[in-house]
Amino acid sequence: MRSHLLHAWLGCIPLSLAASLPVSGQSPNNGTQGLLTCLNASQVPFLVPSSTNWTSHTTTYNARLQYTPAAVLLPTTPQHISSGVICAAQNGIPVQAKSGGHSYGSFSMGGRDGILVVDLENLNDITVDRSTGIAVVGAGVRIGNLALAVYEQGRRALAHGTCPGVGVGGHFTHGGFGYASRAFGLAMDQIIGLDVVLANGSFIRADQREHSDVFWALRGAADSLAIITTFHLQTAPAPPRVVQFRFSFPRALSSVSSAVAAFRGVQDFASLSPSVDRNLGLGVTIADNAAAFVVHGTYLGGIAAFNRTVAPALLASVPFAADRYDSSVEEVGWIASLTHLSGYDTLSVPLRGYDGRDNFFAKSVTTVKPFSEAALKRFFGFVLGSGVGNAPPVGWFSIFDLHGGPGSAIGRRDGGFAAYGGYGDLWVVQNYGFVGVERPFPNAGMRFMNSLNDALALETPGYGAYPNYVDPSYSRDEALRRYYGDATLARLNALKEVLDPGNVFSNPQSI
Repeated sequence: MRSHLLHAWLGCIPLSLAASLPVSGQSPNNGTQGLLTCLNASQVPFLVPSSTNWTSHTTTYNARLQYTPAAVLLPTTPQHISSGVICAAQNGIPVQAKSGGHSYGSFSMGGRDGILVVDLENLNDITVDRSTGIAVVGAGVRIGNLALAVYEQGRRALAHGTCPGVGVGGHFTHGGFGYASRAFGLAMDQIIGLDVVLANGSFIRADQREHSDVFWALRGAADSLAIITTFHLQTAPAPPRVVQFRFSFPRALSSVSSAVAAFRGVQDFASLSPSVDRNLGLGVTIADNAAAFVVHGTYLGGIAAFNRTVAPALLASVPFAADRYDSSVEEVGWIASLTHLSGYDTLSVPLRGYDGRDNFFAKSVTTVKPFSEAALKRFFGFVLGSGVGNAPPVGWFSIFDLHGGPGSAIGRRDGGFAAYGGYGDLWVVQNYGFVGVERPFPNAGMRFMNSLNDALALETPGYGAYPNYVDPSYSRDEALRRYYGDATLARLNALKEVLDPGNVFSNPQSI
């Protein structure tokens, strides 16, 4: 990871597409050998543990969770993917796609040993139709390269996350929040079509008109249902000016009461102020630093308007801001803003050989309603009692990202639009603990991060979790309930039975 302060109705699906190949009951060793024999016969490019570049293709982004697949498919065409899926299904080997490989649970490496990984790195073309603004994007593209390409091909933009090395595959199909999302929607909301390989090896194009139920499900649960080969994305004109801002309030963490007052002030501003509109992207970061109560984000507009309306209302919301705060406010262009948010000097990422890694355990809390005073007291009580200045067992931070609030494009949609359970969320919180890549992650660090998350979650009735911050410590049932909610999950389960009854596409938390 970059600097630590800085995922219905079934009648419209033809039965010919729903029929999956039978999954064998072979033992894992026999299944693996059968898989390799089939891949060889199908003449598809793949790697095995004896291959010279095996390690570079199987090293996980999260060093805490390393798994060993049965083989790694390196397709250059959709037909290669189809052949690989058929071989895996025939031999009882689960399949998962790897786009950028940033799954927090290493699910792109299977989340367990012995799967077929379909590494999509060769599917990296990006083309923008200048007349429609529609980008056709290979499923192995990383979002830094995507942002540069759509801007260079017509000054276009997409809303997405900040880390350039993240792949579009998991990010765009499990939400995909960025600071422009309150204006443009989540990354998945910009998908207008998907080219897909199903569990039986067949190909379809899914969109609002054709295979609309599949289209609904892939935007939220693609890893459980299919492999996407190409994304069709509706871009928007890039904002000509972006204000990037950062306000730090050193006094906020001087006591529990001051921290609660500071956050409640920001929360009231974000959810109620007439100065807040869709152009404001905002987060609050708390970290293992006594001075780290930071409000930051972007504003899609000019600095004069920001300083006239947004900044005064934000500062007025923090009770002691008049006493002392540190700030940085700057107007830049669209690409400069994305580069600044990334924490890197450039958005460009090598097409092959990406070696970014971190060693971490992350959890999340989502809420539709504002956080209560009781939740904030418990959270900041834990932070000040165990997380700041008391030698916590791991480095950590918490980021509260504003998804809802006045004018948010995210909140205009619901679960009928896509298989995403968080369209109504006001806040999405990431709690992230980390150590050096070469160190073992301590058990005490796991306990600390669970306690940090519980401090907020257990005082937040009906809280959810964000699927792009996948938490492998959850059981499958709890994970799916918190990611999707009961209604969306029921519809996904019904579609899974039709599209992938043999459970070809699976990981520890798949449908």
